[in-house]
Amino acid sequence: MSTPQLPSPPPILSASGWTAFLFAFIVIALIAPILNTMVPASSMFHMSDFAVALIGKIMCYAICALAMDLIWGYTGILSLGHGLFFALGGYAMGMYLMRQIGRDGNYKSDLPDFMVFLDWKELPWHWTFSDSFIATLILIVLVPGLVSFVFGYFAFRSRIKGVYFSIITQAMTFAAMLLFFRNETGFGGNNGFTDFKRILDLPIATPSMRMTLFVITGLTLLGFYLFAKWLIRSKYGRVLLAIRDAESRVMFSGYSPLPYKLSIWVLSAIMCGVAGALYVPQVGIINPSEMSPAQSIEIAIWAAVGGRGTLIGPIVGAFLVNGAKSWLTVTAPEFWLYFLGALFIAVTLYLPNGVVGLVRKKGDQS
Repeated sequence: MSTPQLPSPPPILSASGWTAFLFAFIVIALIAPILNTMVPASSMFHMSDFAVALIGKIMCYAICALAMDLIWGYTGILSLGHGLFFALGGYAMGMYLMRQIGRDGNYKSDLPDFMVFLDWKELPWHWTFSDSFIATLILIVLVPGLVSFVFGYFAFRSRIKGVYFSIITQAMTFAAMLLFFRNETGFGGNNGFTDFKRILDLPIATPSMRMTLFVITGLTLLGFYLFAKWLIRSKYGRVLLAIRDAESRVMFSGYSPLPYKLSIWVLSAIMCGVAGALYVPQVGIINPSEMSPAQSIEIAIWAAVGGRGTLIGPIVGAFLVNGAKSWLTVTAPEFWLYFLGALFIAVTLYLPNGVVGLVRKKGDQS
C-alpha cells in the first residue's frame, strides 16, 4: 500500500507575480536612478530629488505596514506600539550618524552638539559602539528584537490578547516616548538627532547618496515581501493562520501558540527597526515623536486601507495614505487628520478587505 503524499506547497509567486516583482526590481534599481541622475531637470521624465526622498520615505513606511500585516493580518495580533521598534532602529542609526559628524559640529567637539550644550564630559555607556557601522547594523536588529522578545514573552505567556494587548502596546510606546524626551537619557531629548553630514565617511546630502539609499530601501522592501510570501506559504505560516482563526483549536491539536506568536512578533519588530534605520539618513532627523501612539496607529491604518492578510495590500496602503498625506498637508493641512479619521472609518465600514480586496472582488465578478 503506497504512502499518501502531502500536497506540495504553492509557489511563492505566480508567473504574473514574478513578472510584477521583476518589473518593480527594474524600476527601483535601474529606471529610477536613470530618471534622477541622467535625465535633465527640464525634462518631464526627470525624477526630482524631492520625489526620491518622498518615495524613499514611503518605502520605509511600507516595510512597517508589511510587518504589521504579518502580525495582524495573518496572526490576529493588533499592535498599536510598532512605532517604538521603528524609532529604536532609527535611533541606533542616528547615533552612528551623530558620531560621523566628528568635529564638524557647531562646538567643534568629539561629542555630539547636544551633549556639549548640556555640559557632558564623555559619552554615556550606551554610545560605546556607536562609532562602528558593523556594530550599528547589529544593534538595529538586536535592540528592537530584544525589546520585543521581552515584552512579547511576558504578554503572550500571560495570554493577553485582543484589545487588552493593543492597549498595553500603546502604553509601552508612550512610556518609551516620555523616556526619550528626557535629556539625561542621552538621546537628544525633544530635538533628537539631526544635522547629519556623513555615512561611511561619505557625504550624506548628495544626489548620489540619496539615490543609493533609495535603491537600498526599495530592494529591502522587495526582499522582505518575498520573504513574507515564503513564510506565509510554509507550514509555519499555516499555523499562524490557524492561530488567527481559532487559537484554542490549535492548542487542542498539540501546538503551543506561544513560540509562533512570539517569533512572528519579534520578526515584525526587527522589520520595523530596519525600516527606521533606512528612514533616518533619508529624512535627516529622528526624535521621540516617532514613538508617539499616533504613529503606531497610522501603521495599522496603512495595513487596513490596503487590505489585511494580502501582503501587497499594506504596501499599497502605505503608498496611498502617505501620498495623500503629502498632498493634503500642503494644499489643506488643517483637514489632514479629519481625512485620515474618515478614511479609517470608511474602510472599516465599507471596505473590510481594503483596496486590494475590492480590486480582487471586482476581478472575480468580471
